[in-house]
Amino acid sequence: MNVVLKNAKKKYKTFELDLSMNIESGRITGLIGRNGAGKSTTFKAILGLLRLSDGKVLLDGKEPEQLTACEKEDIGVVLAESGFGGHMTVQDVIAVMGAMYHKFDKNAFVTKCEQFEIPLKQKIKEFSTGMKAKLKVLLAISHGAKLLVLDEPTAGLDVVVRNQILDLLREYMEDEENSILISSHISSDLEGLCDEVYFIEDGKIILHEETDVLMDEYAVLKVTKEQYGKLEKEYILCVQEDRYGCTCLTNQKQYFIENWPELVIEKSSIDGVISLMLGNRKEGR
Repeated sequence: MNVVLKNAKKKYKTFELDLSMNIESGRITGLIGRNGAGKSTTFKAILGLLRLSDGKVLLDGKEPEQLTACEKEDIGVVLAESGFGGHMTVQDVIAVMGAMYHKFDKNAFVTKCEQFEIPLKQKIKEFSTGMKAKLKVLLAISHGAKLLVLDEPTAGLDVVVRNQILDLLREYMEDEENSILISSHISSDLEGLCDEVYFIEDGKIILHEETDVLMDEYAVLKVTKEQYGKLEKEYILCVQEDRYGCTCLTNQKQYFIENWPELVIEKSSIDGVISLMLGNRKEGR
């Protein structure tokens, strides 16, 4: 499923969402930002859970309120506040899902629950955090969804459970018609999973890049102030100054490797980009 946000705006008293995005079929798109940056508002706009002040959200060419009940089944969701009542068992949930979704695959769902050691008869309130997280993702993909909207699906989980969920998402993406929009505070998860990432701050996209490009062509330069004065500023995306010198972000790593061999050039990471993009001034401002 393709998702397009065209100049999507939502105004609040102290916050305004104003962005454009394109989530393509067959791709995993990451949305990264601090708490309060606008990630959850973006997800709710895509799901039609709030009314935009201006702009459009289109899912395969339709606005959310125009989707038929059958088309809505093509969207699987994991939000922070989503879930079933703790007094329910997975068997109870199966009955609910079967009534709600025509394409709910009970046999496949039960098989996955057994694979991930999720008990069917135990009350969900007795589940561990990891079991609840796995159950949410399994439910999101259990009804033939073509789009997964996942808000922090691996938050608070140990590395073993995180990897299980990431492997589950990779398996889901073996169908080239499927797509995922995912947010996470764990940048290493996104680096190994996403095809592209959007960085959001104060309701606006401040950077959109292919993950491979971000990892291969971006770099962090550690330079003296004298060296910084001589650098080609058109290749510097942002810079942070301190008493020891300057830390610069560039998307022209190979240029600096070839032309500035004396510089300290460090491999880029999502965390490094976030730190410099959010905490420092843009060159030329």
